[in-house]
Amino acid sequence: MASSAESTDPPERVRLAILGLGAVAQAVHLPLLDRLADRFSIGAIADLSPSLVAVIGDRYRMPARARFDGLDGLLTADGIDGLLVLTSGSHGSAVIAGLDRGWAVFAEKPLAWTLAEADAIAEQLAADPACRLQLGYMKLYDPAVVRGVAAAASLGPVRSIEVTVLHPSDQRQLSHARLLPPPTDVPAATIDSIRAEADRLRTLAVGSSGDLARLYSDIVLGSIVHDLALIRAFASDPTGIDLVDTWPAERWPPSVAIAGRLEGEARFAVRWHFLPDYAAYREEVRVVYEAATIELEFPSPYLLHAPTRLRITELEGDARRDRRYTSVGEAFEEELLAFHSLVTTGRQPLAGLHEGRADIVTSQRIAARYAVQLGLPINGEATSQKG
Repeated sequence: MASSAESTDPPERVRLAILGLGAVAQAVHLPLLDRLADRFSIGAIADLSPSLVAVIGDRYRMPARARFDGLDGLLTADGIDGLLVLTSGSHGSAVIAGLDRGWAVFAEKPLAWTLAEADAIAEQLAADPACRLQLGYMKLYDPAVVRGVAAAASLGPVRSIEVTVLHPSDQRQLSHARLLPPPTDVPAATIDSIRAEADRLRTLAVGSSGDLARLYSDIVLGSIVHDLALIRAFASDPTGIDLVDTWPAERWPPSVAIAGRLEGEARFAVRWHFLPDYAAYREEVRVVYEAATIELEFPSPYLLHAPTRLRITELEGDARRDRRYTSVGEAFEEELLAFHSLVTTGRQPLAGLHEGRADIVTSQRIAARYAVQLGLPINGEATSQKG
């Protein structure tokens, strides 16, 4: 399909099924899809909460036949081109079901909690070249990140990547969004079943469903995975994990520190702090080179069009040169436009199966290192990630 620069024809419209109507759907994806109505239409919605389906269905003018109470019903919808998986937890089974239905699939992070799920997705993609998958690492689409990665190509090998995240409570981050109240009408038996499946997947991954497993699934795969994607964009996937620490004791979520190695002699360090009463989300990434630095400062991901700041510092002759760039381009919107391109032209996204699986491996290495440090047993898939 020709780009808008080459043709005055309207863009092809992609009809979406949306699984999960919680915070990220209400604050980000649904408003952006409404704004991108020339490229997308919402063809069907599903959530385990009947009240959420009713309110969101009315808000976005969905007919009764396009409203469903879960994935099984959603998969019966006709005329759908792509599936957006916006639920919490592991997305492996939903991704597999969507691909099996013949739909292109966009999945919010993480791709899955286990290598078994990732490998099942890989088999499906290998068996059918028409299958298409995009993983929701929206920071890769931030114009400031794109510019920083382009600049990095001329700066030589990375010496170190250092990340700091200050993470307030979700309530504080989303106070502006006027979300619907958390639903109370999901059947207790359904909640019990979801929890049991989550425990099963955590146990398969790291041999436990306790705090070690929650660190793995909820913090590393649930949040720090975005930083792993940035580290990979500027350097490589981690080649080893040297240190994992959490503090203070008896607090959940805790602060988390992770240090490890990258390709060559490069190192990385992540410090992730859950600070429920901190004023605002803040994330800083510093990429250190022999004679330059690239620094990025991100706002809350839920503040659409909030500025991301980029600074590149290097020598110019005998003088210091600072290049500063402030981006208000919306990363989530660029990500959705990339999914539109995947569906309509087959253009590959910046993150998919390979990246999602690599981050499961790194997350299991982090869990294994932490278990070794604490003298805890490590089982499941993570057994192979020790060392």
